[in-house]
Amino acid sequence: MLPDFNSPAPALARPLGQATAQGPAEPVSRRWTTLYGLVWFGFWMANLVPLQLLLPQQLEAIDPASKVYDFAIVNGVSGLVALVALPLCGALCDRSRSRFGRRRLWLTAGAVAFAVGLIVTGAQTSVTGVVVAWAASMIGLSAATAGLTAIIADRVPEDQRGMISSAIYGPQALGVVVGIALVSAFGLSPMSGFAVIAVLLIVCLVPFLAAHRDIAFNVEAPLSVAELLVSMGSSLRNREFAWAFGGRLLVNLANSLGTCYTLYFLSDGLNVPDPAGSLLVCTVLYLLAGLLATAAAGVLSDRLGRRRIFVALAALLQAASGFLLASAPNLTVMMVTSALMGAGFGAYMAVDQALITQVLPDAESRAKDLGIMNIGSVVPPAIAPLIAGAIISSQHGYPLLFALVGATAAVGAVLVYRIRSVR
Repeated sequence: MLPDFNSPAPALARPLGQATAQGPAEPVSRRWTTLYGLVWFGFWMANLVPLQLLLPQQLEAIDPASKVYDFAIVNGVSGLVALVALPLCGALCDRSRSRFGRRRLWLTAGAVAFAVGLIVTGAQTSVTGVVVAWAASMIGLSAATAGLTAIIADRVPEDQRGMISSAIYGPQALGVVVGIALVSAFGLSPMSGFAVIAVLLIVCLVPFLAAHRDIAFNVEAPLSVAELLVSMGSSLRNREFAWAFGGRLLVNLANSLGTCYTLYFLSDGLNVPDPAGSLLVCTVLYLLAGLLATAAAGVLSDRLGRRRIFVALAALLQAASGFLLASAPNLTVMMVTSALMGAGFGAYMAVDQALITQVLPDAESRAKDLGIMNIGSVVPPAIAPLIAGAIISSQHGYPLLFALVGATAAVGAVLVYRIRSVR
């Protein structure tokens, strides 16, 4: 029987039962899945359009001579903030008690904080202001994703998690394309662009909040910092969890290294006449390939009951895109590799998310453990500009950067096969 979204919220008062402890049994509906995907569409737009377009444009206007260095600093600081905030918000989300629902509470509060942070970031006129505002935005994003990702383990049966993972990562490139298209079509300034995507984030969130009801869990005593550190260490000592975390970290790092300076690569490395237009074309190719690969990989993984082979092959596809662009850096190859990268990353994240939910060490600390896993998704885009900026400034430049993309993704594929508990 499918969930009834029109019924009142008895699920909030339902005690933790055997089915919940071992994993949910009731399937989620298409409507629930669609609304869940819409939320992710909003978050991808709000997080990645600034990284791909708005922040580079804003920093170029503020300090054109040091734009590469400034972008690296902005992302490096935000990465450090996310490194702390993600597991902390996850652990606190697990311990929260609210009639509104602990996941819904963190999702709502985090999204509002993130939206406010976006608007404040767009209003900055100094590099220091951008650094502080964008880093503060990451706290809101961390809080929201703590609740949003934990919902999968709470509500979605294992045989639907490939499909749900597709609903998460399918909208990723679409969110970037729509956001960039809006900014380009209406000639929005960075300040206006930040404001528009902040509003769209909240618009995408509201329908899901109206439909979703949390499942109640036993809530333990307040968490101390020492307990959090011990708990994180315990999770990472679980070999299956650690291999999954390492693979996700490396593959996301490869993707971030390959995309973080795309605008500057097009303008400074390839000297194309319309960098923003070429960026949009590359992003559309990334989108189309990613959508197809995400949908196909998620469904096939569910039907075949296999995760590792899809995750490993997708990582290797990203590796191929990096090595190809390193060997022949030109606009045509850039477009081809954008499609390869999009397909590889889309398929990887679609199935990897399902794989991760099957190696969580403890059902009672899902948000905390997924918060650790989210470090592997959120931190790489933040630290990649630091690494890429240093490489671009060297004599080897962009070819070395893209070779590193290939090598990092290839190692990530190897780590997946260290996981033994998941087929």
